[in-house]
Amino acid sequence: MLKNLKITLEMIKFEHTLFALPFAILGAILAAKGIPSLEKLFWISMCMVGARSAAMAFNRLVDRKFDAANPRTKTRAIPAGLLSTRYVLIFTIISSALFLFSSAQLNQLTLLLSPIALGSVLFYSYTKRFTSFSHLVLGWCLAIAPTGAWIAIAGEFHPIPILLSAIVMLWTAGFDIVYACQDYEFDKESKLYSIPQRLGIDRALWVARFFHIAMFALLVAFFFVANLKWLGAIGVILSAILLIRQHSLVSANNLSRLDTAFFTTNATLSIILLVTVGTDVLIK
Repeated sequence: MLKNLKITLEMIKFEHTLFALPFAILGAILAAKGIPSLEKLFWISMCMVGARSAAMAFNRLVDRKFDAANPRTKTRAIPAGLLSTRYVLIFTIISSALFLFSSAQLNQLTLLLSPIALGSVLFYSYTKRFTSFSHLVLGWCLAIAPTGAWIAIAGEFHPIPILLSAIVMLWTAGFDIVYACQDYEFDKESKLYSIPQRLGIDRALWVARFFHIAMFALLVAFFFVANLKWLGAIGVILSAILLIRQHSLVSANNLSRLDTAFFTTNATLSIILLVTVGTDVLIK
């Protein structure tokens, strides 16, 4: 395990935890109306690490044949022979167990809902085989984070984290459509489903823009519902700038800057919202 740790972290793209973890922490801050206990934050973080690690490892496991055939992904750990399927399966089981155990340390409702969350993130790996709406399923998987963290603190549902989850869902679906554009030709040849494969790259990018416009509209609504002040407003404005920046980096004729559009802008957006909205709540 230690020998393969670096390869494993690369396989699951551990750095992409920056997409959802800030929203989970933000959900916890909103529920606590301040800084949650360090114990709660620790177990919420362990839930995020466990669920995401299980999801990514399982995805690499079930998609290994597609990854081996795709020129973009054939150097990934399993098709390249760097990790065995048995190793990845064991890693998936351990990560799933970490998620379920961490959920049990929070409260009863979190534990009761944890199989739904885990089932969702594992089920996503199969969706490209039968639906072009796989991007929205991925959005749902990340959208669990803020509401799940709220429940971990408050022990109940509430409209505010659900609205935040809707924001995360549209945001994720939008950037996943952009990311999927690079596999347009492969998805067509392999009969895998995606918005780019179904509509073409140009129209798919317009669908992604639509999702992000809807996400921004909900973000503005969230600003008022959560009764945020000037720091929250800065976060909303900066989010709009980053979304515009993301879409300015890619076009149907030029996807060369897709990695920057995908990782840098989205990781920055989630951190900015955590800092601005979270600090706004703490000041109040």
